[in-house]
Amino acid sequence: MEHNSVRYKNMRVNGFPCLNPMDVNADHFFKAAMLDKPKNTKDSKFGSNVTLINVMQLPGLNTLGISIARIDYAPLGENPPHTHPRATEIFTVLEGTLYVGFVTSNQNNMNKLFSKVLNKGDVFPAVAVAALSSQNPGAITIANAVFGSKPPISDDVLAKAFQVEKGTIDWLQAQNIMASSSFLLLATLLALASWQGMASDPSPLQDFCVADMHSPVRVNGFPCLNPMDVNADHFFKAAMLDTPKNTKDSKVGSNVTLINVMQLPGLNTLGISIARIDYAPLVGLIHFQFNPNPHQPAVAIAALSSQNPGVITIANAVFGSTPPISDDVLAKAFQVEKGTIDWLQAQFWENNHY
Repeated sequence: MEHNSVRYKNMRVNGFPCLNPMDVNADHFFKAAMLDKPKNTKDSKFGSNVTLINVMQLPGLNTLGISIARIDYAPLGENPPHTHPRATEIFTVLEGTLYVGFVTSNQNNMNKLFSKVLNKGDVFPAVAVAALSSQNPGAITIANAVFGSKPPISDDVLAKAFQVEKGTIDWLQAQNIMASSSFLLLATLLALASWQGMASDPSPLQDFCVADMHSPVRVNGFPCLNPMDVNADHFFKAAMLDTPKNTKDSKVGSNVTLINVMQLPGLNTLGISIARIDYAPLVGLIHFQFNPNPHQPAVAIAALSSQNPGVITIANAVFGSTPPISDDVLAKAFQVEKGTIDWLQAQFWENNHY
């Protein structure tokens, strides 16, 4: 037994080992993260503050492949150029206006910038609230990684890659993490870098595969639009996720506004989507969320680790299926009279078919 204990104690897996299910409780899936509260941006050279909730803060995320973050920006603040080595990203703007963008690395579309100005409620894959398709997505700030690595990358290498004098590289490395004003110079250097500066092995994976909704080809998801026909609007949706939605027409008193690949073609193959859920006062749902306040509505932002997650409402699926599940089966499963099952099926059949 002692030998086994030592062996398991030193075990390393991709992520974390699983806690004994008997020791798991609701707190493992809960975090009083206060993502509704403004965060301090004054101590950041970039004028931004990222509050990330990943598996390190919320153990229940282990193996689920998702996390969430709030990003606050000071006036003229920025979240500097960066990558997430283990995740794709989608976000919605909660307050203000943001200029956002990403740069491709595909060989046939190298270093193309897709950018957009986002307003409150707009959606863009890749800030205000960001959902990431990893329980521990990581973040690599480009300037810090290139010019602040330990030990430093040779100034000969960087001078040749960025086509500048070694003295310029030495100065940038001395800054380690550059102030926002230095990024103007960095942007110029990045624009000057040749394609040899960033290279990768041939791979079937791509930066994006914008859904071609009109292609006759059938695949799991959608075929890819020709990259030369792709523009920033394929990654943008004026979703108005900041605007309250109607809950009065729903029997369960809720309204889900889902942004998936059908609304945002750029999500194709990225394995992520986002939704706003509005709840009327005193509403119960299976899966489940409930607003206990009888006087105030509630709102939530949901992140899902699929580009087209689908939804199955349990009661609707069980009592409103076509054709209906046998009332004998359901009466035995729920331990009630067949008449009760027949009444329930009648309610859901009417809702689904009229």
